This record gives sequence, structure tokens and C-alpha cells, in this order.
Amino acid sequence: MRFLALFTATFLAAAPAIAGDRILGLGGSIIEIIYALGEEDRLVARDQTARYPAAAVDLPDVGYVRRLSPEGVLSVTPDLIVAIEGSGPPETIELLKEASIPFVEVPEADTKEGVIAKITAVGDALNVPEKAAALAADVRTALDAAEARVDEKAGSPKRVLFILSTRGGRITAGGAGTRADAIIRMSGGINAAADADGWKQLSDEAISAAVPDVLLLMARDGGHGAAVKELLAIPSISVTPAAKSKSVVYMDGAYLLGFGPRTADAINDLSSALYGD
Repeated sequence: MRFLALFTATFLAAAPAIAGDRILGLGGSIIEIIYALGEEDRLVARDQTARYPAAAVDLPDVGYVRRLSPEGVLSVTPDLIVAIEGSGPPETIELLKEASIPFVEVPEADTKEGVIAKITAVGDALNVPEKAAALAADVRTALDAAEARVDEKAGSPKRVLFILSTRGGRITAGGAGTRADAIIRMSGGINAAADADGWKQLSDEAISAAVPDVLLLMARDGGHGAAVKELLAIPSISVTPAAKSKSVVYMDGAYLLGFGPRTADAINDLSSALYGD
């Protein structure tokens, strides 16, 4: 702790006097919002989850948003930290909050109003409320339009199973209260794992009872042909309606679950994947 105290003092002494000129954004959606606000020139670093837009990848990387080290954060000498709720670990966040660097924690979101509130909070933190109000209005309009298109397709909603992991042949899925659950519902689907709370490993019996029509997964680098074949061969999956119809959808995880400026597009794309254009 003595080393951390000395490290903190050293970097605080070197930090700019005007807060907000050197911003560290923590969380993919936070970085997306800062770019959408046109304030990206003030960014000095990002975390590993921030990979959109492509230009953000060129920023220095301070580590994974939930496993940050004080040394890594302070090494980029930020004078403002804007962090998504859940950044961690708690001891690192506690130290940063005590380090006399303005620290703004933005609530996570999984609703339309939550996305708007997130944009507003980032705009307030960056002292650009007018820009944030304009962006929020545009995003609200896009979300309203996406909601209306989903309503037009309402009829026989499909049961969608969001699969986070298939490690060891065991299925970990997004249940009630997850962002996967929220985006499925916003896109006109039914969460096939809604009987589970949070991210849960499902038993074979639970997967059979879920009777998913579609399997939804986060896209990985490269093609998915072999991955789909392996997925559909898992015994508990192979007997589902989704496996029989080979209905598997891959989408970028940050795009699908980020709940930021692109969420209306994610809703439209998932809805189209489920029901067609």
C-alpha cells in the first residue's frame, strides 16, 4: 500500500491542472458515447472492452474493465475518469476515488430510458450537456422507430436462447435480469432461459424445457461454420427446435449488449435475424 500511495502521489503531481482535458473512458459504451459526442480528442486511454469505433483501438489500453490495476490507470495521467458501473475490482476503484482525480461512475443500462440516461450522464461529466441532449434526442428517435418496427412484426414470437459459454459441453445462458434478456425482449423475442436468474449454467433438462427456436451467441474472430456444427452436436442442444432448423445467430457482443448509441441498430439487426426483413 505504501508503494501505491507513492505511485499515486507521483502521477497526481504530474496531472494537468484543468480536469477533463485528459479523459480515461472505462467501458465500451462509454467510449462509444464519447466518440458520438465528438469529444474523442480528449481521450487518453480506454479499457479492453472498448473496441468501437475502430479508431478507439489505437488508444492506450489500461486493462480489462473489471480487473484494473491502480498503476495501469494512473500511468496515463488522467484528470477525469468516466467509468461504467461495475468497473473494478472494488479496491482499485476505491483507491482511484480517493486519489483526487474526478471519478464519474455511469449507471449501466438495459432499457431505452437507461440508454438516454447514460448518454446524459457522460455529457454532464464532460461538460457538454447540449451535445448530449442532441445525441440523446437522436438515439431516442431511433429507438422509438426500432420499437415500432418490432411491434409490426409481433405475432408469433420466437424463443431465443442466448448462450454465453459451451465450455465442457455445459451451456451457460442469459436468464432474467441480464442484458441478453433485455435485448431479446426489445427485439421481439422471448427469452427461452427466462426461468433462470442472471447468467446460469443450465441443466440438460432446463435446456429441453426451454425449447429455443433460435440460438444467439456472441461473434468471435473468424468464421463460425465449424463452431455451429460443434454447437448443434451438443446432446442437450441437438434435440431443440433451434438445432433441427439450424437457427443460429452470431452478433458482436459489444454491439448487441452495449446499450449505447448503436442499440437501435442492434435491435433492428436482431429482429431481422429472427423474423426477416
